[in-house]
Amino acid sequence: MKHILITGGAGFIGSHVVRLMVNKYPDYQIVNLDKLTYAGNLENLKDIEHAPNYIFEKGDIVNAPLIDGLFKKYNFDSVIHLAAESHVDRSISNPLEFIKTNIEGTVNLLNSCRNLWSYGEGHLFYHISTDEVYGSLGKNGFFTEETAYDPRSPYSASKASSDHLVRAYYNTYGLPVVISNCSNNYGPNQFPEKLIPLAINNILHMKPIPVYGKGENVRDWLYVLDHAQAIDTIFHRGVPGDTYNIGGNNEWKNLDLIRLLCKITDEKLMRKEGTSQSLITFVKDRAGHDLRYAIDSSKIQKELGWSPSVTFEEGLAETVDWYLNNLEWMEHVTSGAYQSYYREQYEER
Repeated sequence: MKHILITGGAGFIGSHVVRLMVNKYPDYQIVNLDKLTYAGNLENLKDIEHAPNYIFEKGDIVNAPLIDGLFKKYNFDSVIHLAAESHVDRSISNPLEFIKTNIEGTVNLLNSCRNLWSYGEGHLFYHISTDEVYGSLGKNGFFTEETAYDPRSPYSASKASSDHLVRAYYNTYGLPVVISNCSNNYGPNQFPEKLIPLAINNILHMKPIPVYGKGENVRDWLYVLDHAQAIDTIFHRGVPGDTYNIGGNNEWKNLDLIRLLCKITDEKLMRKEGTSQSLITFVKDRAGHDLRYAIDSSKIQKELGWSPSVTFEEGLAETVDWYLNNLEWMEHVTSGAYQSYYREQYEER
């Protein structure tokens, strides 16, 4: 039996990875470690919380003694590291929090692996990162695994630092590692500080939809369920020491994305066409806002056989459906009612 630690497994991407691993590999023991910040939500995992191969542990990766204790308690042979502070705006206002979690927390995990593993076959530290470490592209070109790092925000700088440290532990200590850098994720369960769920929530309540600058920034969008499948593929088939870029092959200007989202949501709400587009409001651009990200994911496609399964239009329609069918979830994560759920499920037993 494999014993896998998944950090940040109650968050947006992490919850989909945890669910996939628990359901697909019943002979694996999956331990989900999450600090349960504003973005971590145990309601994302209600359907598997009683699965026999699943355990939740509340904790912070910045707490080194806690990490060591969990390694000794569960005898982990693998780590899938998703825990991170990940919102650029928050990193601009509070960079120290990002440095602690994304750098110090990653090092704590690496040290536990280094100190407690025999480095025999079957061990793996899998670090999930972002395309933002590469900086900003012009109108042409793509990020590849060989693109030089050029982070522009405290968030991307902290993730770049953690990437370098993971590679350093591979080169210096021989720790078996893989890294993946992904494009912007979207889909079910995403906390509504991010662009797409924020816009859906504001459309539902007929509130202004904020768009930075002129809305000309371009992002490559990756459906979260496709990302979870890619993580599963890299975890089982990736080559130690290698890096894999994961992209959705879906480049969209922010303004065009919001217009499409308004159109889809109006249709599903049976509103008059153009109703939601009238909510678009341009706001002062973010400091250091990168113009364009675009991922070349040919390496993972050619070497490991993974590729995106849905177009952006298909994924966006499924995402809107999920939020419209889960209005109670949205209300809970935006009202704080989720804290009562946590106390009932885990503190008052």
